[in-house]
Amino acid sequence: MPKTDKSGKPKKSELPSTLKKSGKKAQETFAKAHDSAAKTYGDEERAHRVGYSALKHTHEKVGDHWEPKDHPGPSDQQAKGGKDTARPTKGGVDANASKEHLYDLAKKLDVPGRSKMNKTELVDAVKKANDRETRKSR
Repeated sequence: MPKTDKSGKPKKSELPSTLKKSGKKAQETFAKAHDSAAKTYGDEERAHRVGYSALKHTHEKVGDHWEPKDHPGPSDQQAKGGKDTARPTKGGVDANASKEHLYDLAKKLDVPGRSKMNKTELVDAVKKANDRETRKSR
């Protein structure tokens, strides 16, 4: 199902819940990449993955929505693509961000024990907090 209307604007009713709560740029990025992939591949699941992959280059998941990144680029090894692209993702958490940035996100999401976590632990904790927020908001 197309995620954009005839004028190319995102159809909010067709977007995943986390994108409905996100800014216009996040919605447009996902919707346009999704529709292009759907037209190219004819496969809804693949189009969905392509839409999220494009989104993860410009945005990161924070709680139950997506926010623009400070620096565009792949958010984790899976989003980077290439060989072995069957790796698990970090669910929209920018694993390439600085430890300080991840700590700030963990603080914003009220992650307990964040001050004693290393970078990998912060990524996992932010992902869990994001998942929890998304479940609560549905």
